[in-house]
Amino acid sequence: MEPARGSVKNRIRQLRFERGEMTQQELAERIGVSRQTVNAIEGGKYAPSLEVAFRIALVFAVPLEAVFQFDPDAR
Repeated sequence: MEPARGSVKNRIRQLRFERGEMTQQELAERIGVSRQTVNAIEGGKYAPSLEVAFRIALVFAVPLEAVFQFDPDAR
């Protein structure tokens, strides 16, 4: 059996700066997580829970797929 492939990419940094240079701390407070968690999600080191992903999309008033994209070919 071949190992699972794919990775989740995100546009959080771009969306933060499009929204008046929102800081990671400001986003963290609005979604109920630590700044370190936002940093890890934004940097692709950590995949958020579905609930946190929806909260992020709500903060930016965009659909979930405008924040997160799945790349099935990435390892």
